Amino acid sequence: MVGIGGLAACSNESASGDKDSDKPKEQKEEKVSFTLMANLHTPEVPSDKVEKLLEEKTGVDLTIQWTPDTSYEEKLNTAFATETLPEAVFLKNQTTFIQFKEAIRDGQFWEIGPYLDEFPNLSKLNEQILANTAVDGKIYSIYQGRPLSRQGLIYRKDWAEKLGLGTPETTEDIYEMAKAFTENDPDGNGKDDTFGLTDRSDLVYGAFKTVSSWFGTPNEWGEKDGELLPEFMFDEYVQTMDFFKDLRDNGYINQDFPVTSKEDQQSFFKNGTAGMYIGSMADVVSLHKDAVQLNPDIEFDVHNNIKGPHGEFGVWAIPGYGNVVLFPKSAVESEEKLKGILGFFDKLATPEVANLIFWGIEGEHYEVQDGRALASEDQDLTNREVKPYQAIEIGEPKTNGRYEGVFTLPAKEKAEELIIDNENYLIHNPTNALDSATFAEKGELLNQKMKDATYQYILGDLDKAGFEKAIEDWKKSGGDDVIKEFNESYKKSK
Repeated sequence: MVGIGGLAACSNESASGDKDSDKPKEQKEEKVSFTLMANLHTPEVPSDKVEKLLEEKTGVDLTIQWTPDTSYEEKLNTAFATETLPEAVFLKNQTTFIQFKEAIRDGQFWEIGPYLDEFPNLSKLNEQILANTAVDGKIYSIYQGRPLSRQGLIYRKDWAEKLGLGTPETTEDIYEMAKAFTENDPDGNGKDDTFGLTDRSDLVYGAFKTVSSWFGTPNEWGEKDGELLPEFMFDEYVQTMDFFKDLRDNGYINQDFPVTSKEDQQSFFKNGTAGMYIGSMADVVSLHKDAVQLNPDIEFDVHNNIKGPHGEFGVWAIPGYGNVVLFPKSAVESEEKLKGILGFFDKLATPEVANLIFWGIEGEHYEVQDGRALASEDQDLTNREVKPYQAIEIGEPKTNGRYEGVFTLPAKEKAEELIIDNENYLIHNPTNALDSATFAEKGELLNQKMKDATYQYILGDLDKAGFEKAIEDWKKSGGDDVIKEFNESYKKSK
């Protein structure tokens, strides 16, 4: 076998413009060549500086199809329908993964589970997270790891101290803080121009689902009398709706939050209009960076352990992955080619390569400080040259060995500690690895029905009876079949 250095030496000996022209045939075939489709979360395609290093360190000839996030799903579905998917394909998120499960069952993608043990790094991937990505108990994808729960509270510590409020420990404390931040002039300007909680039109990643888990609501689905049922059929879900209805009725939350964008939600918090933000605690660093430009004396704090009326703390968890990469049989035509591509992903899960695609080039995009990565202050440079490559990371620091970050903001350091602490209180979704054909087909429509009903209840457009009627409509529109299918899948998995 000839290593990367050997290949480089051969190419340097070639005097012609075609570096490959003088290579022996067997050496040319030895180098794995494939195309990877990835989601672009930045405005521009990155320069090829990192990509060239990536090819050098992994020994592959790589082509990355960067596809903008706004059109990713459309491009993905079109390429699938026309059988033009490349050899390795990242999906957009967990929802698109569910939509592809039928195609996976049809045998259109490689089952890779039996090969993972052949690779030193892929074999170390988290078994529970792999199980959460399984389709009928088989592994077809490599996951991109995410913390199980970043959810918690970010709040104005300076306002709380001024009003004599301590760290909130219960949902009742959250309500009282929202009330005080609205009614007691926390900014001291003598005007009625503040409110408690800022939220947005997102029942999952906005405030609602996190507060709901504090109340003890199951995560998407829960067990009642030996049967799996959706979260909105539990009393705790209704208690959460009542909580938000009271906040809104009293003006303690932005009145139009069901149609507020994330950008506007965050603006309320950054510009000193609202004092509480419930969502990803990791957001504290970007929120603080902008807020301190407007008010240098602003002080944020974070907290996670909020007990509900039942006296316990719980927080909803994701399945441990944000995305997965699949390998279409239409593009990968042999087991040998598949193993070559898996070899690339095995190298992605090494500290050297994982740091390259996440942090960039040491000394240029980051420095190592006490065993952690300190990102360059030139954020524009990092966004241009490095950030897009984070979309192809696999595993997580525990399995790929990449550096954790250095956090200069104390609230961010605390947030990272609390994200780890959340793992002691997780509420898991029992349907993560279960299947429902009806949900795969109609899930988006069904979810929208209950999202609309939830907002209507909070806005006062539906009463309790009206919400119960919405549940009956959900059942008749396919919900009954989803309940039946998830429970059948649940029994099989036991």
